[in-house]
Amino acid sequence: MNTLKKPLLFTLCLLPAALVGGWFSALYLLKSFDPSLLQQVIDQLGSKQTLLTVSAVQAALYALVCGFFGYLLAEKLGLLRPFRFRKAETVRVVLLSVVCGALFSLDAWTFAKWIPQLSGSYAAAGSFDAPTWLASVLYGGVIEEVMLRLFLMSLFALIGWKLFRRAESAPSDGVLIAANVLAAFLFAAGHLPSTALLFGSLTPLIVLRCFLLNGAAGLAFGRFYRKYGIQYAMLAHILFHLVSRTIWLIALP
Repeated sequence: MNTLKKPLLFTLCLLPAALVGGWFSALYLLKSFDPSLLQQVIDQLGSKQTLLTVSAVQAALYALVCGFFGYLLAEKLGLLRPFRFRKAETVRVVLLSVVCGALFSLDAWTFAKWIPQLSGSYAAAGSFDAPTWLASVLYGGVIEEVMLRLFLMSLFALIGWKLFRRAESAPSDGVLIAANVLAAFLFAAGHLPSTALLFGSLTPLIVLRCFLLNGAAGLAFGRFYRKYGIQYAMLAHILFHLVSRTIWLIALP
């Protein structure tokens, strides 16, 4: 029972972020996506309030399952680090995250020029919108990292270790890097349904943008998890969103 105490406590600590992040993620969907499609979902669920509640509960379930089993997997793989922030690693992650967030913000002046549907979405990106920012920080920065890095990347690493490096006492760097690449690919692919809702369709350029931007970010977050611990992947993901959205807030009309 003592071996389960820490993963249980860790999971319970995630629940507030999951509930609030899931709620505000649904608000972001209501604001951003095709109203007619969302109205169909609301009609099926019965009300907008039900949609918000379902989203919050769904995020909480993700946190419970992925947080608990992800903790156990990370512990087995030797990827679990004390949940604190050391100065040198924090400075390094902050600096790299600021650079990555700034590069990501260039989407508003590159892909947005080539994809008409995207340029319209940036008309609202230059203003502060609390649901969008909170969803980015709590759901994107915390829950997505628990799902994609702590759980999924760890699971892939465990499978790769047992299949190809069973004789070794710990997973090799090659196994961990392969797990990171696969998790980052699925992280990008997981954005395709929302991308299709946002743009109304998927073109080769839209798909390329989705995999390029989200895949590259996922690789960076996975590296921070592998090298320093899941808390640094969360910090990087949060800063990634905050920096890019701050640039849009300042630079976009």
